[in-house]
Amino acid sequence: MGAEAIQQLAVLLVPFPAQGHVTPMLHLARALAAHGVAATVAVPDFIHRRIAAAAATSRARDNQAVGGVELASIPSGIPHLPADESGGRHADQPGFGAIVHAMENHMPEQLERMLLSTGRGRVACLVVDVLASWAVPVAERCGVPAAGFWPAMLASYRAVAAIPELLRKGVISESGTPAVSSNQLDDKDGREEQVVRGLRILPAKLELSTKELPWLVGDSETQRSRFAFWLQTLRRARGFRSVLVNSFPSEAGAGSAAAEDDDGLQQPPPQRQAAGPRVLPVGPLLVLAGCNVERAKGAGGGGVAATNNNNSQPCSKNPAASMWQADSTCIRWLDAQPAASVVYVSFGSWVGPIGDDKIRELALGLEATGRPFLWALKDDPSWRAGLPAGYAGSVAGRGKLVGWAPQDDVLGHAAIGCYLTHCGWNSTVEAIQHGVRMLCCPVSGDQFINCAYITRVWEIGLKLDSVSHDVVRDCIERIMGGTEGTRLQEKVDALRQRVVTGEARCLAQGNVRSFVNEIKRDHPLLTQIYNIL
Repeated sequence: MGAEAIQQLAVLLVPFPAQGHVTPMLHLARALAAHGVAATVAVPDFIHRRIAAAAATSRARDNQAVGGVELASIPSGIPHLPADESGGRHADQPGFGAIVHAMENHMPEQLERMLLSTGRGRVACLVVDVLASWAVPVAERCGVPAAGFWPAMLASYRAVAAIPELLRKGVISESGTPAVSSNQLDDKDGREEQVVRGLRILPAKLELSTKELPWLVGDSETQRSRFAFWLQTLRRARGFRSVLVNSFPSEAGAGSAAAEDDDGLQQPPPQRQAAGPRVLPVGPLLVLAGCNVERAKGAGGGGVAATNNNNSQPCSKNPAASMWQADSTCIRWLDAQPAASVVYVSFGSWVGPIGDDKIRELALGLEATGRPFLWALKDDPSWRAGLPAGYAGSVAGRGKLVGWAPQDDVLGHAAIGCYLTHCGWNSTVEAIQHGVRMLCCPVSGDQFINCAYITRVWEIGLKLDSVSHDVVRDCIERIMGGTEGTRLQEKVDALRQRVVTGEARCLAQGNVRSFVNEIKRDHPLLTQIYNIL
């Protein structure tokens, strides 16, 4: 029994401190735990505080268990700011610059102390979010092998990994901005624009514009600083033996060796070309972590509730840690709505305000449809200032606004008919898993790539070409009814079957098992035990 205890692998996982990164890292930790790994997810103290505050019951201890996985706190050096009077929002929300400063200047020493305090050789592997590359030098100093984790789709990883090639070929400048020649013009509006072609990074049908490259976030100064962050990240990532990607193995976007099938999906090669790390698709992690909700697709009538597959575990039994307090009253409201009738709207937790004018147009467009809608809109003046005066009252009964929704439960509810989304990867995967059509409104980062796959490759959604109220109204009508809506639903149902219950899930399980076996094989303490036995 003692030998068995020693043989259990201890793996420490370090996510980038944002909800869209912490959630899939926790799912990965649970997938590893299912293979006998003792997994601990280490988050900065300000994230740990938010998760504890949002939890239904708090635990007065340094570590807390989340779905069977330990959650540890790393001191960040960022001053703690208490929650405001609303109780649902927190001032403890450092910006990107403050987070990067903490990761580079304060947290490495704390993580090193954490690794050394566990005992020499106790941690068999450090799994590092690619955007949390600050932890890679710590692993090197402590002699702990490091693997990478990419919480988004494989296609966006390939786009980022291609930055050196894009620089070498002159597609982008040294600051990461598009480098275009005078003969490359956008005929539509006369602005210079270049489409990334010829590098065979992504399928040609995506026609990704250089304005939509995932590192182009914010104004020009912000873009320059973030591109420097990406360059440093890529330098550190060279040492990864493997990169685990939260994407299903049949996702398109592989290199030149892959051939597309009828749906535009490709089987990526098991290893990146040249000397780069081995890429292992291990998604969809929500499914691998033990959550497999079956949407109820009943017809007609109100009071329709979602049901669970008898052979699967409901999400509520294996919750992800949330940084936000969800408003559960929206589930009771959905229970009273007819099946497939509700438009769900959410722009996630990380995207900044999209602007008063766009919020106003979205609000008017939703109201103009005459359809019921649920809108998760941050209870913050920077977000809600654009709402028409008295809007909540004018749509009461048919429209419901909440500060934050329990999204997985919402998307799994039979009343949901479509999802108006910013196309964050977690949101995209959740929509696919629950068979929900998407209306796409990407804002920044990898959302443009995700949107292109949703609308052009998988054909499971439509893109809003603008956020004017008439376009919003017309697109909702197209996606919710008629032959086009039916076709989109058939497409998303087929993709869902392949991702959730088909071969993709088996391949992902195999990749997780392969990664765990690799750690077991290379861990020195286990090797000594095997030799003794």
